[in-house]
Amino acid sequence: MDESKLPHEEQSPEMKRSLGLYDATMLVAGSMIGSGIFIVSSDMSRTIGSAGWLMVLWILSGVITVMAALSYGELAGMMPKAGGQFVYIERAWGKFVSFLYGWTVFTVIQTGVIAAVAVAFAKYSAVFFPALSPDNVLIEMGPLKIAASQLFAIALIVFLTWINTRGIQNGKMIQTIFTSAKLLALLLLIVLGIGIGLQHSTLIDNFKDMWNAQSTTKNSDGAWSVESLSGFALILALGTAMIGSLFSSDAWNNVTFIAGEIHEPKKNIPRSLILGTGIVTLLYLLANVSYLSLLPLKGTAHAGDVLGQGIQFAGGITPKGETIDRVGTAAASLIFGNISVYLMAALIMISTFGCNNGIILAGGRFYYAMAKDGLFFKQAEKLNSKSVPANALWVQAVWASVLCLSGKYGDLLDYTTFASLIFYIVTIAGIFALRKREPNAERPYKALGYPFVPVLYIVLAFSICAILLYTKTFNTGIGLLIVALGAPVYLFTVGRKKIIGN
Repeated sequence: MDESKLPHEEQSPEMKRSLGLYDATMLVAGSMIGSGIFIVSSDMSRTIGSAGWLMVLWILSGVITVMAALSYGELAGMMPKAGGQFVYIERAWGKFVSFLYGWTVFTVIQTGVIAAVAVAFAKYSAVFFPALSPDNVLIEMGPLKIAASQLFAIALIVFLTWINTRGIQNGKMIQTIFTSAKLLALLLLIVLGIGIGLQHSTLIDNFKDMWNAQSTTKNSDGAWSVESLSGFALILALGTAMIGSLFSSDAWNNVTFIAGEIHEPKKNIPRSLILGTGIVTLLYLLANVSYLSLLPLKGTAHAGDVLGQGIQFAGGITPKGETIDRVGTAAASLIFGNISVYLMAALIMISTFGCNNGIILAGGRFYYAMAKDGLFFKQAEKLNSKSVPANALWVQAVWASVLCLSGKYGDLLDYTTFASLIFYIVTIAGIFALRKREPNAERPYKALGYPFVPVLYIVLAFSICAILLYTKTFNTGIGLLIVALGAPVYLFTVGRKKIIGN
């Protein structure tokens, strides 16, 4: 039967191209800015102990991210379809590799980021509602402990998923409002921080011995020790510290997942990638200048005030000896006083709420594309009456909620960033494969700086992965194992179907 002749209400829903360049750019920027920029500089400062190297890492992370975005622009112009990166990998490397990517996105990359951001949202909600503290354990069964904060994080995921099942316009509205709000708030923090900080000598003092790298680590007895870094040890420390800035800059590729709902995707996706990553990179650099203008880089774990704690121990430590890492709050306290704790908590809640909305919205379209290709649950390829893949969104929500109950923020950060880097390398390498195999394919936008920029990205990203495998072997090893587990899953599902079909 000709579907076009069916009554309107009986026709299969289709995705609607209702997002423009501004909407796409807001998704890129909003998905990138979560909680990381307000937290990770503390851990990075303990790892390298140098203002100069701290700024180099943020600059390098930004350059790497923009280089990747420039390279993705070519692929986005060639294949403006829902699913984005999944589609690029399949065309370049085939179904098996694209399945491995999809498997990893579902098991750890997309859902892991959703869980980590939701946990951060709950953590800062506890500033206003102490009952949501991670220390408030509600259920304890042997090694399994479920805190109020974890349940609240799950509630956030469920709520945002429900909102996004009601139509793309709902997700678009939330993304625009919350991204605009956090961009303005972050810009205000930067302007005031640098303005006030320049009235003092803190910034100059931080850069007096800017290349003297030192690692500050906690000993088995709970005391903190400082060790100078140079040579190979410095290289390892830089690669390890960089996972924080890379995590804060991740999720920019999510806009490629919703290509089926963007006007003129061949033009608007490449543009939004470059604009979004460029804006966020600049803001991140300026935010760290603001921190260094207000706070000394080095500090003491048990100091009684923010100046004594410095960036390294911003927020102090918990009774259990764990670092709190609230550098954004510490900086804001020197601008707004005691109320800064609440102001910064509200800003991070706004930031993480908008960030998770964008990631949840995009993730559903990714699994929809996988299902359409026979590589995911069949029900995920169905659109509801609002023309959105509701089933895919709910499957994502269930697994992200499970991840909220397992692992700490730092662990999730390691898993997701390492796995993401692996497939960024695979995807960008696909540009070379497609140029050789399909030289005459339509390319509305060509990767800027080809082949130098894509090659440099691959070399840098591979080097970072190698360092992380060496310095964070357990967590990154788990990330690599998750990728590898996709192979037997593919063979026993997709591969088996092919054999039976033949």
